[in-house]
Amino acid sequence: MSLRELVVLGTSSAVPTRHRNHNGYLLRWDGQGFLFDPGEGTQRQMLHAGVSAHDVTWICVTHFHGDHCLGVPGVVQRIARDGVAHPVQAAYPASGETYWRRLRHAAVFADTSVIAERPVSGPAASFDAGPVTLTARPLSHPVESYGYRLDEPDGRRMLPERLRERGVQGPLVSELQRAGTVTAPDGSTVRLEDCSEPRRGQRAAFVMDTRLCDGVFELADGADLLVIESTFLSPEAELAAQYGHLTAAQAGRVAAECGVRRLVLTHVSERYGTDDEARFLAEARAAFDGDVVLAHDLLRVPVPRRL
Repeated sequence: MSLRELVVLGTSSAVPTRHRNHNGYLLRWDGQGFLFDPGEGTQRQMLHAGVSAHDVTWICVTHFHGDHCLGVPGVVQRIARDGVAHPVQAAYPASGETYWRRLRHAAVFADTSVIAERPVSGPAASFDAGPVTLTARPLSHPVESYGYRLDEPDGRRMLPERLRERGVQGPLVSELQRAGTVTAPDGSTVRLEDCSEPRRGQRAAFVMDTRLCDGVFELADGADLLVIESTFLSPEAELAAQYGHLTAAQAGRVAAECGVRRLVLTHVSERYGTDDEARFLAEARAAFDGDVVLAHDLLRVPVPRRL
């Protein structure tokens, strides 16, 4: 059975707090595990969340500020220690190659050969990631930063009533899906389009440290699930722009303009306490009337069901 959910490992910006760990997000998607921005303490948070190194097939780093990458050494060494046998791809900005190397080899350990580097550069980089295409696009931050997007290919949804009408059942259904045509019991030829309708592929986007820019909207466009930083509230909008961040109101605007279905706010500044959490939701909801979630550590957020 397919599983598509976001496992939130950490939600703080810059420094951890008593209630929020450094960043860390595992997006589980049909057997693939995309670990985004493993900050300090990610390995331990994975234990608390009930996920393991064996669940990770991609490590995706948006940029090399510490709260987005200081967990890389622990995760890499856990992959080695636990004997993960499958390939683990690692995507990160190519301009940060020096920092990746330092993190990848931060301590003495029995290394692993399963990790394959996939540095990203330019206006877009795309990778075949099993059931989806993984695309990276540049954002606007004081250091080079990339956001990521997963796209499932469009497909077809089978229509049971039409299948019954044409006498297509059992193994013939699989043959129709595979070959595109099948001979029905009455001798007629049945085409796939006769018994199905287009099914839009699902999409997820991960947008961390950035000001508003074209890349934000390109990544978020039509996303079923958008995980996006909302470091500040609107009274600190000028500070957000200065440091290359978004407000909750801006995150709501992005979701509304891009037709997002579920919006997950995260990367909350340590200046805000639990009493401020309702303000984040209120700001985003003022612009976006869809589903809004303020992330907390160890929360699980399902990708919305297909429409």
